Amino acid sequence: MTTTAPRLGTALARLLLVAATLLGALLAGAAPASAHAALTGSDPKDGAVVAAAPKEVNLTFSEQVAMSGDSIRVLDPSGKRIDTGEIRDLCSGSLVRYGVGLRAGLPDGTYTVAWQTVSADSHPISGAFTFSIGAPSTTQVALPDREAGGGPVGVLYGIARYLAYAGFVVLVGGAAFVLACWPRGAAVRPVQRLVVQGWLTLTAATLAMLLLRNPYTGSGELADAFDLGGLKAVLETKTGAALISRLMLLGAAALFVAVLFGAYTKRTDEKERKDLTFGLALGGTVVSAGIAGTWALAEHASTGLQPGIAMPVDILHLLAVAAWLGGLTTLLVALYRSPDIGPTAVRRFSRVAFGSVLALAATGLYQSWRQVGSWSALTGTAYGRLLLLKIGLVAVLVAIAWISRKWTAKLTERAPHTADTEAEAEEGDAEAEEVEAEEVEAEEVEVEEVEVEEVEVEVEEDADAAEPVTVPADPRRAAQLARQRAAVATARKKRLRDADPERTGLRRSVLTEAAVAVVLLAVTTVLTSTEPGRTEEEAARTQSASGSPAVPDRPVDIRLPFDTNGVDGKGTVRLSLDPGLSGANSLHVFVDRPNGRPLDVPEIKVAFTLTDKQIGPLPVTPDRIQTGHWSANGVQIPMPGEWLIQVTIRTSDIDQTTIDKTVKIG
Repeated sequence: MTTTAPRLGTALARLLLVAATLLGALLAGAAPASAHAALTGSDPKDGAVVAAAPKEVNLTFSEQVAMSGDSIRVLDPSGKRIDTGEIRDLCSGSLVRYGVGLRAGLPDGTYTVAWQTVSADSHPISGAFTFSIGAPSTTQVALPDREAGGGPVGVLYGIARYLAYAGFVVLVGGAAFVLACWPRGAAVRPVQRLVVQGWLTLTAATLAMLLLRNPYTGSGELADAFDLGGLKAVLETKTGAALISRLMLLGAAALFVAVLFGAYTKRTDEKERKDLTFGLALGGTVVSAGIAGTWALAEHASTGLQPGIAMPVDILHLLAVAAWLGGLTTLLVALYRSPDIGPTAVRRFSRVAFGSVLALAATGLYQSWRQVGSWSALTGTAYGRLLLLKIGLVAVLVAIAWISRKWTAKLTERAPHTADTEAEAEEGDAEAEEVEAEEVEAEEVEVEEVEVEEVEVEVEEDADAAEPVTVPADPRRAAQLARQRAAVATARKKRLRDADPERTGLRRSVLTEAAVAVVLLAVTTVLTSTEPGRTEEEAARTQSASGSPAVPDRPVDIRLPFDTNGVDGKGTVRLSLDPGLSGANSLHVFVDRPNGRPLDVPEIKVAFTLTDKQIGPLPVTPDRIQTGHWSANGVQIPMPGEWLIQVTIRTSDIDQTTIDKTVKIG
């Protein structure tokens, strides 16, 4: 009779299938890595028509970026490159600006500026705009419609990022679960396989990210993953250094895993085992913090507001996630694949998980403030909405964990009544180890005897019946019988454990937690590749202040955030001027709350000023059409040019503000 290790039940398969479906939908719907630095201005501006050819093109960004010789390209109407290829660093203080020189003697026409770079938090960004010399013309420039970090390479890189996070969580959380909650689990084969698979997954994902980094931030072609020149350039970047450091730390992690599942399981002396536990805990914490630091060094925490505080907080956040979700995964495997785990280990993990949740709450609150910055960004930006989704998933996970704690409490209440059973289980484990030792000795004996004697052994087929069987005293046959006896004992123990309703309830609640954790980890991965809400709002404000012009010969459509510092004093103004040409135009003004709903205000005024011709301000008082909507017809724009549009919003008798933007009206 052969007995295999128990498999995960159909409930696990169904829940993981649902989780995988949600994960696939989430990743399939996710856009390429959004810009964490944003282009806030340019000279010449987008759509501008200049009288004489400029000597250079300058770009201004919201935060620091890494530039190369091909980061800014300027193309003439035929698609020929007309810049010098020499990037000039024009940064000063908090101003992030770079420029590229242009060749002399450029003819009239429309020129295209295409740029691509990498933001300080390792994510590629790109874009393009046009300007004209003398007068606009047709252009043959065909820009790729794929954004930086998109395409098949972007998908593969995103998958590698997710697998890296998952591998880290399983590796660190599994090892912590063994050391802190269930030392006997170091000898359990399914637990060993889980932690080793976590190490292999993290290592393979890191290697994949290192190879894909060059095409991910550059050409987008998968074949460039094996370009040695590109790989050398990657190694010279901050992200490349972080990935190489992670691989080196994974070498130390491999040694840690070997000791944990090797020498640690063989220690019988209590003092030696305690000393080794302390050494493994200390060394494992250092290595885990180092691996977590490779993310903090290269991503969100390394740039923006308070990086000196944000990086240690980010490391603590990652370690807390690993201790909770990785430990949860290990507990799930132990509950389904090992009948030996008892209420003591579950109770210990419950305490570890509670501490991890407290650490996550504290570090997450700081990170949310740092990356979002305002309530409007929490609901008005993609990062804020993803953060709300993550918070909701964490709340669901905590609620399920509370149910798991109730099952744990029931198991703990029964512990005094099952002490004898636990002792018998430990004695059974000791006997099983002796059987295994006898089995090894029996297999090593050379079969030299030809005499066969008959012996009678008793093999229990179930817990209630036994049948005597007569077999030859062959060493190989004895080893087979030993394996059968051990398998029967294990199966009997599993039947007894599975019949426990408290244990069954705990397994189901932990299984549900694991399914939610899979989706939560996917949301976290997408969140780390999304432009923070604070950065997005700051970029929008900077673009408003810089007066980036609209594209000529099209309706003017602008959005301006405002804040009167009063009750209901925050929102967004949307202004549309159609057809956006000199002469008569239709004006529509919409005022929205931060949540996107219409906001009724007592008064709206609009004024147009052509500064260089000293025309205006030309006042316009639109009529209220309905809540949040004002309109005026026959708005006269006397001549084309770059007009300053000023919008005055009054939200109460004493609270009002004026916002403005310069646009090109053709």
